[in-house]
Amino acid sequence: MKTYSSLQIGDYHILHCEDDLLIKKINADKIVCAVMDGCSTAMDSHFASTLFAKILRKAIVEAGYKELYEKEVQRNLEEELRDIVRSLFKELLFIKNHLMLNEKELLTTLIILVYDRKADKGIILAIGDGVICINGKITEFDRDNKPDYLAYHLHEDFEHWYDSLQQKVFFEHMHDVSIATDGILSFSKIKKVEFDKVINCMEYLMTNLSNDDTEEMLNKKIKILEHQYGVKPTDDLAIIRLIKK
Repeated sequence: MKTYSSLQIGDYHILHCEDDLLIKKINADKIVCAVMDGCSTAMDSHFASTLFAKILRKAIVEAGYKELYEKEVQRNLEEELRDIVRSLFKELLFIKNHLMLNEKELLTTLIILVYDRKADKGIILAIGDGVICINGKITEFDRDNKPDYLAYHLHEDFEHWYDSLQQKVFFEHMHDVSIATDGILSFSKIKKVEFDKVINCMEYLMTNLSNDDTEEMLNKKIKILEHQYGVKPTDDLAIIRLIKK
């Protein structure tokens, strides 16, 4: 399995990229991928998405140690995901209180994927807006640009809140899976080029296999979109793609 990723600042953004991404293994067979999109109208949105990534990395490392020392305990992917999100939830609540953060300083979407190579099964949870692609089928999660951010629910009981989440997708027999922030929907013409042909940027990044021989595939595709087609993402973009070879 090959892993590709790209993090791009949007053409309309100047100071910071407000998206972030994370790729981390629990063990040799299980991998966790996540993309975050900070709310542009909130406060220090780049901080929120980066904070989520740092906390998730810690939670995944802890999950790996737990599996190592509790080998007799078998967790399915749903339980694995729930444990990771629970850790994120609790750490965020602690940090919010400890640093006296405003809710607006913690607003970011989250799409998180857990895949077990041995079982060839995976699960994707989207908290807020974004786009996923599973074996060629693209699904958009869109709440009319009004995401239901995790930070809105830190005062609630975690178990009750988690059970209410609807944007959850299970899959098996993985061939080609991608997760992306909604910046993938923001490609626009930003300059004139000789090659005046229309291209579906989302399909090009999520399903097209050209340049898959290099781990820079997605960055290369984004450069091709810019220089050959004259289009760039106007919003920040974080994308991760897994292809089974």
